[in-house]
Amino acid sequence: MSDTSGLITPALVDLHLAPEDKNEALRALAQRLVAEGRVTDLDGFLADVAAREAQAPTGMGDGIGIPHCRSPHVTRPSLAFGRSTRGVDFDAPDGRPADLIFMIAAPAGADDTHLRILADLARRLMDPAFTGALREARSPGEVAARINGEEAPADGRATTGGGAEAPSGGPEAVAGGDGLRLVAVTSCPTGIAHTYMAAKALELAAARAGARIEVETQGSAGTTPLTPEAIAAADAVILAHDVEVRDRARFTGKPTVDVGVKAAVNRADGLIAEAARLAAGSGGAAVPAQGAAPAAPTGEHGAQRLRRYLMTGVSYMIPFVAAGGLLIALAFAIGGYEIASAPSVLGHFTWSSSNSWAAMLFQTGKAAFGFLVPVLAGYIAWGIADRAALAAGITGGAVSVAVGAGFLGGIVAGLIAGFLVLWMLRWKVPPAVRGIMPVVVVPLLSVAAVGFLMFVVVGSPIASAMNALTDWLNGLSGSHAVLLGALLGAMMAFDMGGPLNKVAYTFAAGALTTAGTAPDAGSLKVMAAVMAAGMTPPLGMALATVVRRRLFTPEERENGKAAWVLGASFITEGAIPFAAADPLRVIPAGIAGSMTAGGLVMAFGSTLRAPHGGIWVLPLIGSPLAYLVAIVAGTVVTTAVVVGLKGMRGAAAAATPDPRVAHEDPVPSA
Repeated sequence: MSDTSGLITPALVDLHLAPEDKNEALRALAQRLVAEGRVTDLDGFLADVAAREAQAPTGMGDGIGIPHCRSPHVTRPSLAFGRSTRGVDFDAPDGRPADLIFMIAAPAGADDTHLRILADLARRLMDPAFTGALREARSPGEVAARINGEEAPADGRATTGGGAEAPSGGPEAVAGGDGLRLVAVTSCPTGIAHTYMAAKALELAAARAGARIEVETQGSAGTTPLTPEAIAAADAVILAHDVEVRDRARFTGKPTVDVGVKAAVNRADGLIAEAARLAAGSGGAAVPAQGAAPAAPTGEHGAQRLRRYLMTGVSYMIPFVAAGGLLIALAFAIGGYEIASAPSVLGHFTWSSSNSWAAMLFQTGKAAFGFLVPVLAGYIAWGIADRAALAAGITGGAVSVAVGAGFLGGIVAGLIAGFLVLWMLRWKVPPAVRGIMPVVVVPLLSVAAVGFLMFVVVGSPIASAMNALTDWLNGLSGSHAVLLGALLGAMMAFDMGGPLNKVAYTFAAGALTTAGTAPDAGSLKVMAAVMAAGMTPPLGMALATVVRRRLFTPEERENGKAAWVLGASFITEGAIPFAAADPLRVIPAGIAGSMTAGGLVMAFGSTLRAPHGGIWVLPLIGSPLAYLVAIVAGTVVTTAVVVGLKGMRGAAAAATPDPRVAHEDPVPSA
């Protein structure tokens, strides 16, 4: 029985979905959910769907769209289905409009159910028999039965909910003959659709080739790791991934096909054939005996890889920044700034003393801050060369702290450690030494080498640069501070979550490591400016859809509802749908508003220790009222500029005579 069993009824099926506009099609399906009591608030639910659509396209290609969301307006996990003759554009990678549309609605707290539904559908949609049956179905009851797994295919095969040939040998295995044995790992950035579509495509391709395959899906719906026995018995490995494969060293010495996840979706048969060729010893590459570092996804160039390595380190560092910074801010709020000089709470803690509690919070936060640079360096190295590089990276980060090189030193240490270990993992060593390489030889040599380089060669110059940066940030005042805030604001709004946005954010998050315990450090002002600047583009677009509704399409007005929440939560990507539709007007407006917000925050001297949170961390912001004024000002500027630019476009269009009606008599007004 499928995970979708019972979630769809004939009343939730529309075999003649008329609208070609995506928003209207979504509304038509949502209305069926409302009529069946599955959704309580149509507009609220559609706003949640629009917020999900704003994050990433839900068009899967091959004429399939899977709009979905978790919403408090959903009463029970449900699935509505629409079939469109003309197709609806869901921004699929192949550009094909979707004629099969699956709307998945899950209650706000039903994360596991929601992800299981998506995973199950994604796998089954790779089966042409399943999608073909839906395209040929003649009644809503037939569609509901097919999706619920209650109707077998015409050839009578056992199914896994809707026509896919039932795998054997475990939940992720497809059995073939006793010949070729394969294992595979699939993963994608969201861990939902492509992860499971790739797994199913590989399973079906292996069955066609008479091979046996077991697939580990490293996705959001949970995963069952491959067993050591399955890996040992495998003749080759297929890694189809756009993010790092967890525990890659398990595949030591195995011939490996390493591609992006979409390659498995689009050409699974070719990957199976390539794996068979490698297993037969006809050529190709294998994972080095020590467990190689993750390979770059197909088509990724050097700058993209470097950015991915840095953002990996930053993403693992941020929880320490957030926890440590907020604890220190709470300590200051309870005990004042002099709490920084309080004695250790070990042996000096009084349960009834607020100062003791403040000191405990401060000292715990300070301890968390101590891990920032080592974690940053360690996970940059991990992103390059996987687990084998963690020891060298973390040690290099610790040495960076010891010599005063700070987060810049941590970045350099992580890159050195990662690429050094990557090189060492490619050494050809005798089989007798192979087993101890990742646990003894590589850590020993890499830690010693990174320690030498950081202590003796590069540590001191970086420490000097770091001291200069810290002094510059702490000495910012007047026009210099305002200009820096405006520049960072422009970077945050220019690509709204893209490379420039991430550079500005990484600079601010990394600068938090230089703040120490000073309540008014310049780096705390930088973080405050960056967050305010990142909030204003979606907030400005949301306000614009309210004050000048006629300038925006119905779809944009729906996106505007979601943009309020996204902007307030410091998710700049909430403005992307507006920028995609009208970049020449929306992007300049966003830049103007973000520059205003960033410059005002620096002028007001507001501070922020948390690297994220939006208005939800407002009580812990220095000069919070002034901070709100800066955000409001930036939002108003964004709104005014975008409304003005769009209004100019409308005026120009009205002033241009339409040649089709130039010689017609005017029509009297009613």
